[in-house]
Amino acid sequence: MASRLARGGAVLAACVAFVTGFEGVRTVAYRDVVGVWTICVGETKGVHAGDRKSLSECKALLVRRLEDYAGPIERCLPGMPDNQFIAFTSLAYNIGSERACKSSAANLMRSGNPAAACRAFMSWNKAGGVVWPGLTRRRAAERDLCLKDVK
Repeated sequence: MASRLARGGAVLAACVAFVTGFEGVRTVAYRDVVGVWTICVGETKGVHAGDRKSLSECKALLVRRLEDYAGPIERCLPGMPDNQFIAFTSLAYNIGSERACKSSAANLMRSGNPAAACRAFMSWNKAGGVVWPGLTRRRAAERDLCLKDVK
């Protein structure tokens, strides 16, 4: 069964906009804050110095790659409301699906404590052992989006 993102529509559009807002779009490969070659909207898989892509290639790549993260999130945290699903998919896109599914946030969600799960996003604000203001802002936005579905 296809994930919510694979089916397209509003959830895909919201996820693309959310992730792009934090990753930005760069059409020429660059090294991120920890030295990893990156291009487009935070893509690191198979990126090398000198790589270039068009804006349309970057958008298409993001849509394809988000599915790589959305599917595992739906499997490890089934039945979440859309905002929580988008927040967890954004987290997974940034830290990896396996780490997101094994995180304290995921464990809290599975244990029935969504408010604590959403607040646990804030512990993922480091890269290379350093707290980054941009990651802190991203985690706060993911937390706030996630909390929108908490009654």
